Amino acid sequence: MVKASSNLTRSLLTAGVLAGPIYLAVGIVEGLTRSGFDFTRHDLSLLSNGDLGWIHIGLFWLTGALVIAAAVGMRRAMATGRGRTWAPLMLGLYGLGLIGAGIFSADPGFGFPPGTPEKVTTVSFHGLMHFVTAGTGFIGLIVACFIMARRFAEQGQRGLRQFSLATGIIFLAGFFGIASGSGNGWTILGFWIALIVAWAWISTVSAQLKHAAK
Repeated sequence: MVKASSNLTRSLLTAGVLAGPIYLAVGIVEGLTRSGFDFTRHDLSLLSNGDLGWIHIGLFWLTGALVIAAAVGMRRAMATGRGRTWAPLMLGLYGLGLIGAGIFSADPGFGFPPGTPEKVTTVSFHGLMHFVTAGTGFIGLIVACFIMARRFAEQGQRGLRQFSLATGIIFLAGFFGIASGSGNGWTILGFWIALIVAWAWISTVSAQLKHAAK
């Protein structure tokens, strides 16, 4: 029975290891193959629009579910110690934010999909809710990073502590940048960096907890 419980925990954490690589790999392929998409001007959320938008919507749902699974695995693996309650909850909030971002698609803009005006002056209900749900999820992830940084500090895991702090700070900066308005090359690049670092953090922490659950 104990072995079965451990196997379940490790399986849930495997979902966290895989979520980031899946999101980034599929998103990059989409961006490279969708007509008119420019990585230096468009954030990935815009890929939810157009005839093939269902692919990115499905990607949001899939990776959101994987992150929620990882959050459950995190709670099971962290039976004691600081952050055992709030860190999984905040990571789960990020997963819910991804699912919400898929339900409420971002508004077309900055010339994507092709035919969309460069400047869009109105925001639809769906566009507003996309920002709200995604933003709420981002806050959850940032808080989870800081909580885990304190946990790793107490455990003497200096590298993971520094990685967690850096991830929280970088993602917070990337979030503020993208919130100021897409279409600017520097903010898009900054958010790409933040996104890669954040997914790497989720994979790393999930892998560390999975190893400890053996």
